Amino acid sequence: MARLRNYTENPSDSLLPLGLLNFFIYGTMVIFAAFFQLYLLDVGMDKLEIGSLMAIAPLVSLIAHPFWRYLSDRTQNIRIILLIMLTGLLIAGHMVFKVDTYNMLYFTMILLYFFQSPLLSQSNSLILGYIEGTDLKFNTYRLWGSLGWTLLALGSGAVIDQVGHNGISLLFSVTLMLAIGSSLLLPSIRKTTNTPWIRTHEITRVLQNKYFIAFIVFGVLVSIPNAINTIFMPIFMNDLGSTRLEVGGAVFLSTLFEAGTFTLLHRYLKRRITYLMACITIVSILFALRWQLMSVASTPLQIIFIQVLHAVTFGGFFYVGTRLTALLLPRPLRSSGQAVYAFALSGLAFILAGFLGGWLFQSFGAVIMYRFGVTFTMFGAAGFAAMWYRIYKAGYSPIPLSEEP
Repeated sequence: MARLRNYTENPSDSLLPLGLLNFFIYGTMVIFAAFFQLYLLDVGMDKLEIGSLMAIAPLVSLIAHPFWRYLSDRTQNIRIILLIMLTGLLIAGHMVFKVDTYNMLYFTMILLYFFQSPLLSQSNSLILGYIEGTDLKFNTYRLWGSLGWTLLALGSGAVIDQVGHNGISLLFSVTLMLAIGSSLLLPSIRKTTNTPWIRTHEITRVLQNKYFIAFIVFGVLVSIPNAINTIFMPIFMNDLGSTRLEVGGAVFLSTLFEAGTFTLLHRYLKRRITYLMACITIVSILFALRWQLMSVASTPLQIIFIQVLHAVTFGGFFYVGTRLTALLLPRPLRSSGQAVYAFALSGLAFILAGFLGGWLFQSFGAVIMYRFGVTFTMFGAAGFAAMWYRIYKAGYSPIPLSEEP
């Protein structure tokens, strides 16, 4: 073990490339998330086509996640697996920006998502492997990722304004190559712990919990408009005459205060289920207010300021939702519950948002699209409020696993 971990004598210096790796991985993600829709718009795709193309990512991840995790567990060398993923993403990205037909674009996007979708979970596992047995903290390296996301969102917009829409392919390639270089500078490591696989029968038991299913349904209703905004907000800003720098500024402000929100919630939020249900109801109403403001926005600057609400709405919603998932399920099922929660609110909601949002935007415009978001969100908030009332009156405790049928 000492031979493999000779960096632990001065870990903060030896693991500087790990921070840089996280910085450039998150930077690559934000370049794609903020500007790729605009590239597709520039090359002639309509809003429904763009939405359907972005919606395939969660479907591909259902295959990609277990595939790369299986390879990681078999090789016990997550650093090499991550390096393969980054190289594959670089090649796939190059192909995406070179194809000239819709069918080929779909094929290359599936390939790109195959390498991209598990990248953050694999990089998190790599960080945990390196800091195991040291005094280093996971949040330190997660902060590097947040910096990469926020700074490159802003910087990339300025570059694309100068270079043109082809600047996104240049930035995507350069940032990925820097990520690959950072991974090559890391000391050797082999994965020393295995994360347990989620079993099918655990998922089945999670889905038998009526309270949890209701919680997921209402959560999806709130999450669909948020996913619609993630996909189409850059295009809406473009329609209002924004520059790419202004789009990057909107993404920058949306994440600037996220870390502070999580810190405050972790420190001050009570762990009682009724208290948390009330909180998620209030956050959902704030989401509805955010979409109402978006529906009446008429300038890019207004959208930039509205994006500041992202830290409170998105940050609060997912933090409180994660806490509630743990309280709604018995302890042995919590990991499976978190997996269902993450897929439903980030995967299923994103798939529906791509198609629904694209159709609404293409057929009726951004105003109607966001007002539909207000309606969806208020239905979700009403559902959470009903759950709060029922639990407040009747109480709730998850059924122990041994007592479940």
